[in-house]
Amino acid sequence: MTQQTGDNVFNIGDSLSAEEISVYRWLALHRDFDLPRMAAEVGLDEATVRQALEFLFRIGLAQPDKRDPSRVWAVDPHLVAAVATAPLERTIAEQQTRLRAFRDQFARLASDYEKGQQSGGAEVETIPGLSEVRAALNRASEQCVEDMITVQPGGTRTPEVLQDALARDSELLARGVRMRTLYHHTARFNGPSQAYVATVSALGAEYRTAHQLFGRMVIFDRRTAFLPDHHGTLGAVVVREPSIVHFLCELFEQAWSQAKPFSDAANDGLEAVAKDLDRTLLQLLATGLKDETIARRLGMSLRTTRKHIADIMQALGAESRFQAGAAVAIAGLLDDETDLGTPPPPTASV
Repeated sequence: MTQQTGDNVFNIGDSLSAEEISVYRWLALHRDFDLPRMAAEVGLDEATVRQALEFLFRIGLAQPDKRDPSRVWAVDPHLVAAVATAPLERTIAEQQTRLRAFRDQFARLASDYEKGQQSGGAEVETIPGLSEVRAALNRASEQCVEDMITVQPGGTRTPEVLQDALARDSELLARGVRMRTLYHHTARFNGPSQAYVATVSALGAEYRTAHQLFGRMVIFDRRTAFLPDHHGTLGAVVVREPSIVHFLCELFEQAWSQAKPFSDAANDGLEAVAKDLDRTLLQLLATGLKDETIARRLGMSLRTTRKHIADIMQALGAESRFQAGAAVAIAGLLDDETDLGTPPPPTASV
């Protein structure tokens, strides 16, 4: 931003060069002007000193003596800065005033909104965009005092998302909030998820995994539930109706009781994890579900899911999904001894 100081022009975005600083310091210390001496003592040629002086004149940090033009005086930098920054400070003050007016207006609207919630008119609320959803989750997290339960389908979350979650979750745990999270088993194969769970578990959080989950969900204090928008957008639906929230909590508790404590696949044994995956795939195949549905249920990529299904069909000698499902249903291949080979580790969905 360029500011005018009398006849001088100063660009706040600019900074003084080393040569200009050296010339100004010489003037400030000697309160005199001797071009050859100045050039020699600051280690610059006279042309560079003159150029630096012209800049100092222009921005107001130096001025010639009106009675003796051969003399040059340094000007107090505080005075120059005060004049140069005054317009910017006025602009900032005006913006702050507008910001306060904006917040006050929306605070009054928020008061009406909260009254509507309290009267029972907002037991189900739709939040349209991702930014608004994040803001609502952060606010609910700040207000949470007892319990937060979460279902996170899929086997992986990006390091950036996990880093953001770490600060929020650490603050919750520091306040004594109990935090429990359900992941798909495939999260055991994801390095960032393993590291995140290890870090937050040490702070008191609890994590379990299951092959099948019923969908993404976050519930705060068993009062407010966040669910994904079924239209496939990045929005969310917030549910506050007590009976619905209670039902969702019971659904979580049932899944939690059947899930396994989080541990990485290597510690559990890759073969044991693979056999468990086989049994789940067999169960889902027997119901005739589509590949996309099976992949979503297991938190796996569609490609990996199809590879596992192809391996199972080959092991069963089935030429179609119907034959495979029939073979599973008729032969009862769902006991703990079922062994269709050890497939590769699953690739988590994103």
